[in-house]
Amino acid sequence: MRLTNFWERMADHFGPSYAESFAQDHVMAELGGRTVHQALDAGWEAKDVWRAVCAAVQVPSDKR
Repeated sequence: MRLTNFWERMADHFGPSYAESFAQDHVMAELGGRTVHQALDAGWEAKDVWRAVCAAVQVPSDKR
């Protein structure tokens, strides 16, 4: 998954402004105690981060 696709999915699920806030502030166990930005900066693949977000906030299957 490309980063642009990842951010499009985040904006689609959370809304454009809350997606950024969530990515910056929400620490997730699924990401090893990191935020989305920290995980991406640490080299996590966007698809793996998206899967973690989906698991953490129960994104509907049609948006996964």
